[in-house]
Amino acid sequence: MNAVLQTPASVVSHVPASVDLVEYYYERGFSDGLPVVPPTQEKIDEVVARLGGDPSFVEARIAPRWGDLTREVLAINMVMAGCKPEYAPVVLAAVRAVTQQAFNLNGVQATTHVASPLLIVNGPIAREIGMNGGVNAFGSGNRANATIGRALRLIMLNVGGGWPGDLDKSTLGHPGKYTYCVCENEAQSPLAPYHVEHGYKPEDSTVFAMAAEAPHSVTNHISNDPEGILDTMCSAMSTIASNSAVLGGHIAVVLGLEHAETIGKRGWSRADIRNYLFANHGNRFIDLAYGHRYGKVYNRNLPKYYKREDNTRIPIIHSPDHIHLFVMGGEAGRFSVLIPGWGHMSTPVLQPIEGSSANDNGADCVGGACAL
Repeated sequence: MNAVLQTPASVVSHVPASVDLVEYYYERGFSDGLPVVPPTQEKIDEVVARLGGDPSFVEARIAPRWGDLTREVLAINMVMAGCKPEYAPVVLAAVRAVTQQAFNLNGVQATTHVASPLLIVNGPIAREIGMNGGVNAFGSGNRANATIGRALRLIMLNVGGGWPGDLDKSTLGHPGKYTYCVCENEAQSPLAPYHVEHGYKPEDSTVFAMAAEAPHSVTNHISNDPEGILDTMCSAMSTIASNSAVLGGHIAVVLGLEHAETIGKRGWSRADIRNYLFANHGNRFIDLAYGHRYGKVYNRNLPKYYKREDNTRIPIIHSPDHIHLFVMGGEAGRFSVLIPGWGHMSTPVLQPIEGSSANDNGADCVGGACAL
């Protein structure tokens, strides 16, 4: 496998013209289960040029097998995923985000949980390459969304070795393990973009990466005020079924456009929304402990400063800063989405694209990437 990926030119030159290349790559084990685009040398070279040239340059090492991701290998996986060359800066930023120590890709690749890297793009580049943050944002039909996320997954498989049943031990997985990439609907959002909230300029572009469960639909067709909509989100957040309920960590809250407009018309800011959600969600400790019917529960994963008394309210995340708020979706439908994270084992990362630079965030930022 590695020889093929590292010396694509020699492999292509030795494959007879009569060979079905799609089936050939299935047989070689390079696919995520879907057909791949055969990576011709011409296509590889075009992507490598977009990445800065020098095909042997190592951009990252990919856990858990810690394979070297050269620009050539990155390009090969992008081509196989169906990416256009102009997607290269986004894919590269995504790779840099998930290979930050704070993200813990080694754990994400090998966990029995369903976690998969969620990518959310902000800034002008999302519009330039035609990404979809509107109608059916998390669904099918957009090449950039689908292939950028898929390229990252192919890299995690082919370079990181995260194959199901081998090093990937996910009990069930979820469809985001094919591709899980969207952008914020900045053009129609009543709120400032996510990356602006975190110190970037509107003209900057970023990739947000979080180890995440699948989207959980949050429906409210009744409320015409922020409190009612956000109370529904609090209910969704407070399920005891997610990792977050007992392991903390981070979550993403995606407000659908109608919900966001209702909230925005009342003058609520991003901080208002996050603080309301934090203050009004949570579970009683006794419920998280299943009534102690299986024995006395303490839960060392919770912060020491939480009381373990039966009626103590335990939030699923331990700071409003751990709520990552986005606005997406089409104009019709009063739906939003909750996306729980993996727990405290992984920290989301916000990565600039093509030289964007955030305000100085101190020790949390290394090489331009900020652990949130």
